[in-house]
Amino acid sequence: MAGSRDRWRLYALVLREVWRRLRNGAVRLWRRLFSLHRFTPDRILMVPQDLRTADPTVAGDIYSGYFALAGRVLNARGTSPFTDRPPSRAWAEALYGFGWLRHLKAADSALARANARALVDDFLNYGPAKRGIAAEPAVMARRLISFLNHSPLVLDGADHAFYRRFTRALGRMASQLQLAITGGLAGEDRLIAAIALAYAGLCLNGSSRVLRQANRLLSDELNRQVLPDGGHISRNPRLVVELLTDLLPLAQTYAARGAEAPPALIGAIDRMMPVLRMFRHGEGSIALFNGMGLTAPDLIATLLAYDDVRAKAMEHAPHSGYERIIAGDTLVTVDVGAPPPAEFARQAHAGCLSFEMSVGLYRLIVNCGAPRTGNGESILAARSTAAHSTVTVGDVSSCHFAGTSSEGSLTQSLGRFVGSPLLSGPRTVTATRGESVDGPVLRAAHDGYSQRFNLIHERELHLGAHGDRLDGEDRFIAQEHPIPAGTEASLRFHLHPSVRASRLPGGVGVLLTLPNHDTWSFEVDTGEVGLDESVFFAAADGIRRTEQIVVSVDAGTTRAVRWRFLNIGRRQAETE
Repeated sequence: MAGSRDRWRLYALVLREVWRRLRNGAVRLWRRLFSLHRFTPDRILMVPQDLRTADPTVAGDIYSGYFALAGRVLNARGTSPFTDRPPSRAWAEALYGFGWLRHLKAADSALARANARALVDDFLNYGPAKRGIAAEPAVMARRLISFLNHSPLVLDGADHAFYRRFTRALGRMASQLQLAITGGLAGEDRLIAAIALAYAGLCLNGSSRVLRQANRLLSDELNRQVLPDGGHISRNPRLVVELLTDLLPLAQTYAARGAEAPPALIGAIDRMMPVLRMFRHGEGSIALFNGMGLTAPDLIATLLAYDDVRAKAMEHAPHSGYERIIAGDTLVTVDVGAPPPAEFARQAHAGCLSFEMSVGLYRLIVNCGAPRTGNGESILAARSTAAHSTVTVGDVSSCHFAGTSSEGSLTQSLGRFVGSPLLSGPRTVTATRGESVDGPVLRAAHDGYSQRFNLIHERELHLGAHGDRLDGEDRFIAQEHPIPAGTEASLRFHLHPSVRASRLPGGVGVLLTLPNHDTWSFEVDTGEVGLDESVFFAAADGIRRTEQIVVSVDAGTTRAVRWRFLNIGRRQAETE
């Protein structure tokens, strides 16, 4: 462990999780013994919209038994997909969430409708599928929303008995989510459960009691989790996308039912739209910070089409901990935030002062992003400081995660039991913006390495007024004692896979060529410049190999490193 303080934080998290599970079990037992109010709807009053992108060709794959979900594929080979061993946890969550029903709906054929009904019937009949991952509240909430979204597809041609079983299943899921909330469900799972209950309260008959509870819970969680600047408390841009995808149709559903939407719902949507634009690169993808992975650009475009006022992209998000500077066609987005609370830190990354840079429609500097699938070690590696375009000191992260392989077996097991949250990291992160004659300036600093290496990392970024130059300086500021000689610091700049890189003669820099043959140079005033391998987890076709520029210096003897990305024009296209 990084220290006794982190160890005690881990123990506190473990005890909190054990208490939550005991409380949840006690609540379920109480409800079972005393048969309190059960929600048993028998009619679906209305159908909410699903904004997620659908591909009708996927319906054919599903009919053939191929379930391609979360980056993995399972061939059911004529059997039920619910009886096979899932190839990954993420795949199982996607299967039991039933979001893939939208592809069958898009096919709009009798065969697709019959296949959807058969698969849902198979799930409802298969008991073990309703335990384990399928019974987790976040997965159940997603399934409840999907069943409501696509109920016309599933119920087309169904007999009364199936209709009745289906509506009872909806009521049962809503009741189980109520139990989970009473049992201490926490974090973003609590919010998605509230959203699902609000949908159930609006779309099912006999649900006024459910809707009243959902309205209270939804208001409380939105006020707590959606920060004043519109970011999510986890600092994960992916959750902003997911929440808007659920909340926009929910607001429409309130209006369609003639019910007054909670003011917190409308306020959260209005706050999140500008911050969504803040994270968006020129080609439509979302910057890779704190758990963000693959972007669906068409979904982002759909969400932004709901922005009636066409809000300008936010440039300063002090509560979420992000800054954006822009000049010409070049934009730079920077992580200047401290770690989120442990309850929301299970996907947080150690990327303080990392940045992403894009030029027009092309991304130049990126972070590695979050993998859609993989084992625990690969996911933790993607969360490390080295997977971000920032400075790594001593080849360790600026934050400490629970459950890493470097710890003892017991500590590692406990860390994974609570979801490998981020236990500690920078306590103080500062950021100031300014304007010079030649463009915007951002200065930021963090103390994530102060305890281990007695230094503060400070980064200054100066974007040229025309967007043709990014000047940077990384400084290592000693604290109480001098920084020991031999303290290795590595400046990393991960390149997007579409960028071609080549070393400049003499090893003093790197030449970078974008797909449109626009060329940039990277140069540094000191240190050893290398071009190393890297990986990019956010590609549409899976994990991609790419490269990273690495500048290695001794922080004990080198107090500042100045570097520059400079646009040197457009190179002639290679002869085809």
